[in-house]
Amino acid sequence: MASMQRVEEIEKEEYERFDVPFQRLGFWVFLSGEIIILGGLVAAGILFRLSYPGWFESSTYTNVVISSINTFVLLTGSLTAVLAHKYAVDGNWGKVQLFLGLTALAGLTFVGLKFIEYSKEIALGFVPSKNVFWMFYYGLTGLHGAHVLAGTLIIIGVMLYIRKKKLVEAVENAGLYWHFVDIVWLYIFPLFYLT
Repeated sequence: MASMQRVEEIEKEEYERFDVPFQRLGFWVFLSGEIIILGGLVAAGILFRLSYPGWFESSTYTNVVISSINTFVLLTGSLTAVLAHKYAVDGNWGKVQLFLGLTALAGLTFVGLKFIEYSKEIALGFVPSKNVFWMFYYGLTGLHGAHVLAGTLIIIGVMLYIRKKKLVEAVENAGLYWHFVDIVWLYIFPLFYLT
């Protein structure tokens, strides 16, 4: 009888060790799907980069300066997202609002600079129908830009949400999404901008 009780206590302890908040688990499942989709597209881009003869010549026409600034902007947004999470854990919700706002500003800056970059390239005649490089370029960077915009909207939504309900998990999930977008960019940047 005592040994049966001990087995039940051990099982209960094991379950308690793997307690994961529902919001965190659900968000990781969502991110897993995003990783599969964008990861597959980036892998296809890498394969084309290695096999398409005109890739390197076409990549010399991309704007390395704007994309480098955008890389800095995204990474700075990751820093501010981490700081927002830190202050959420500490319970300093005023600073959470500040750093989430700075992260959202980074997202809007990225999208604005991407729009300027696209405008310049299209004006020079570099459109998706020009060749495989430009098709992949606009497809992947455009999809990534849509994810940055979605991340920005998520962060703005979290900023509004935490005014009413102080939920650390909401700040954490918004930051996770931002980091995911950053990591994807760190694969896209050398794919299209470095020869």
